[in-house]
Amino acid sequence: MKIPKTNVGRILDQQKIPYELYQIPFQDKHMDAVTVALDLDLPPDKIYKTLVTKGDKTGVVVACIPGNQELDLKRLAKASQNKKMEMLPMKELESVTGYIRGGCSPIGMKKLFPTFIANVAESQERILVSAGKRGFQVGVNPQALARLVRAQFVAISRDM
Repeated sequence: MKIPKTNVGRILDQQKIPYELYQIPFQDKHMDAVTVALDLDLPPDKIYKTLVTKGDKTGVVVACIPGNQELDLKRLAKASQNKKMEMLPMKELESVTGYIRGGCSPIGMKKLFPTFIANVAESQERILVSAGKRGFQVGVNPQALARLVRAQFVAISRDM
């Protein structure tokens, strides 16, 4: 079965960045990265969740962290030159990024926001992030992803 290409796939094609597209059955109550990892039979630390935050000085900041970890807002604030960070309210997600919950990708947002990827990704050959649509993931080299979205690798996550 051919997997339909998402906008994220088109952007990666345009930039000549190799990737692999995955499709999993989407269930509203099972959108977390750990469930995605189980569905794809991959370790949860290979599935990265895209979290959108708001800093008191810089505004919107994007963070990509392993699915089995949680975001350290204090570290993200320091890395992004903010004093305080908070999660972007869910009701603002689509209007700010162009994506909905469960399909938010660091690739192809309405604007190129400051983006930080957990430093544990730096040494990995490939990580999976949302392909911009619920039930779709894209496997990509983290270095290529960082170049594309102008991200920095920083220690911003911690074990749950």
